[in-house]
Amino acid sequence: MYRQFYPVLFALCKNFFEDKHDIITAINNGMLKVFANIDQYDAAKGEFFSWMYTTVRNAALTLLRDRKTQAFDYVEIEDSMGFESQENPFEQLSANDIHVYLMQLPVATRRICSLYYMDGFPVKEIASSLAISEGTVKWHLSESRNRLKVIFENLL
Repeated sequence: MYRQFYPVLFALCKNFFEDKHDIITAINNGMLKVFANIDQYDAAKGEFFSWMYTTVRNAALTLLRDRKTQAFDYVEIEDSMGFESQENPFEQLSANDIHVYLMQLPVATRRICSLYYMDGFPVKEIASSLAISEGTVKWHLSESRNRLKVIFENLL
């Protein structure tokens, strides 16, 4: 099972970490939780893959939170700065295209962009999970849209 889902879990964790060791640590931590809690999986609540994917994603977020160096990735932004938009820069792209463009973003911005646009987490929950302010999350979302806009304009 580990080998079967490794490629997709690697792609998931690569959104959160740049270092391959950190990516593999997040996958291993998540899969350990999957194997240790497999008896808690309830097929009536959804597919096994979704449960496993969520478990590994949460393990990656926990690893991020536990890292002392995480504080250096984020610069706190005031809520009054008003960086908010409802546009999703990924609506018209394939999964492979999205991954290529996400990898061009700084790791902290990529984490937040992925959680918001790809996984559908609200700003408040992202801020809570990463132990940063909502304003900082909004700034990273704005920054991701601005950077991706430049990338997309250069493609034309």
